[in-house]
This record gives sequence, structure tokens and C-alpha cells, in this order.
Amino acid sequence: MIDTVLVLRALGLGDLLTAVPALRGLRRAFPDHVVLLAAPEPLAELLPLLPDVDEWVPTAGLADFRWERPGPDVAVNLHGSGPESVRAVCSTGARRVLSHRHPAASPVAGPDWEAEQHERQRWCRLLRHYDIDAEPDDLLLPTPLDGPRPGVAIVHPGASHGARLWPVDRYAEVARWAADAGFGVVLTGSESERVRTARVAELAGLPANSVLAGRTGLRELAALVAHARLLICGDTGIAHLASAFRTPSVVLFGPVAPRCWGPPADTRHVALWHGCSGDTFASEPNPGLLAITTGQVIDAARGAVRQA
Repeated sequence: MIDTVLVLRALGLGDLLTAVPALRGLRRAFPDHVVLLAAPEPLAELLPLLPDVDEWVPTAGLADFRWERPGPDVAVNLHGSGPESVRAVCSTGARRVLSHRHPAASPVAGPDWEAEQHERQRWCRLLRHYDIDAEPDDLLLPTPLDGPRPGVAIVHPGASHGARLWPVDRYAEVARWAADAGFGVVLTGSESERVRTARVAELAGLPANSVLAGRTGLRELAALVAHARLLICGDTGIAHLASAFRTPSVVLFGPVAPRCWGPPADTRHVALWHGCSGDTFASEPNPGLLAITTGQVIDAARGAVRQA
């Protein structure tokens, strides 16, 4: 019987990429095990870029998680702090469970959850509690061989919640600057963000074919970022792709601080933050995010590109 390590991380793109250092640590600690990752099926497009994962277990979320295979040798909770995720990994029948402790869940001799720490550090700290070495800065992905539009500047005006949405007219001003500076400019996003990105293109005077929202799969998006000259975006998943490929980036933060979700310490990456925390699920843009000016973003972009 083949020994397996099951890792639960049934969240989004940025969540997956911040777990890469922990996945690397697990791969080194269990070199002869098959590493299974329980995560949303759309993210499986990135599997060729994740050599530390052997098999994808499609899992839309905790409510969707059902383990019907023989119990893994090790089950690892890289999902969250609540009792639901602790119970989920315990329900697999694993011989060993690695998780933060939670008083409302099955007894697990893990560390206490600490809210104020970087997400990469959080999961490496969890593994170190179990004597598994993992380094938070071990986050780089192998570069895809080809990019669909190499050398472009990417402007990504969308985000998962209104609190993280910098205004459309400001993104348009930044996109116009990038075009005037000689960059080929493309606008990315999901299908649901296509109207927003098209409006940015219109205001910036960019052609319709600059709008790639809803037209790229995740693997193509990764290749686009890997071969880009610059990414400008809010605090959302694509920012972590730039970190993973060392693509120069300017990331606009609010309401969550970059100390928790920001890029690594690298002069290619600039995190803009005005120190105003708030509700990440709010419908209106965070005041700290709105305090970021187009001039600050353009100056930061110039600096990031110079460091490449």
C-alpha cells in the first residue's frame, strides 16, 4: 500500500500560492509518499507548476469535503483556524494529523492559532511545530516556457470584494501611463469582471483586444504573468503569481495589511499601504485603499521595473 500525505487547502488562488513553502516542506519530509492536495478543481490547471503535489483532490470547500479513500498516513490542515477544518482532516482516518489546535474540535496537539502573522509564515510555523522544516520565502514556481504576450504590463482592476476595488478611473490613468511609457498593456480578470476591465480600457484609450478578462485559463494567466514586465493590481490572487515568478509588481493594499498577505522582501515588488485596516468583505472600497494615489502607483511601478 502506498503511503499518502493529504493536504487540505480548499480556498482560492492566493491561498494556494501562499501554501507553496509548506507544500515544499512536506515534500522534503515525506519524499516517498504520494502528496494529495484537496483544493478547488479550477486551480488544478496549476498542477504542472507544483512539482511537490502528485495528485489533485477536487474540493470546492469544507462543505464539499468527503474522504472516501483509505485513511492517509498523514493529513495536514493548511485550510484555516476553525473547528470545521480540524474536524475535516480528523475525519479522514489519518494515522497522523497536523493542524492547529481548536478547543471545539477533536484534540490535536498542534500550536495555537496566531492571527497577526504572514500567511506563508503561518503554515511554515505549523509544520515546524511538528519538526518539519519549511521556509516562508521558498515560494518560487518554475517559469512556464511560453507566455501568450511576453513583455507586457498587466493591469488587473478586479478583486473578490468591493473593499479591495480601487476606482476604475484610477486604474485607467495608470494603464494610460503604462501605454504612453511604451509598454504593451493588457487588462486581466475573470469573466464576471469583463465589464469593469472593458471600462478601464475605454477610459484609457486602449484597444478592445487589450481586455483579456474571461479569455484566459489559469495556466495561461500564470504564463502571462511569468513573462510580463510589470503587474499592477489590488490585493488578490494574481499578485501572488507575480511573487512566484519574480515579476515586478505594485500591489495596492486595503483593508488587509501587507504584513499578512504581502509579497516577499524583494525590490521588484512594492506593496502600497496607508495603514487603514477594515472589513475585507465590505462592499465599499477601504478608505486606506482610496488614499493611494495614481501618482504613488506610477512612481512605484517605475521603481519596480528598474529593479528587474
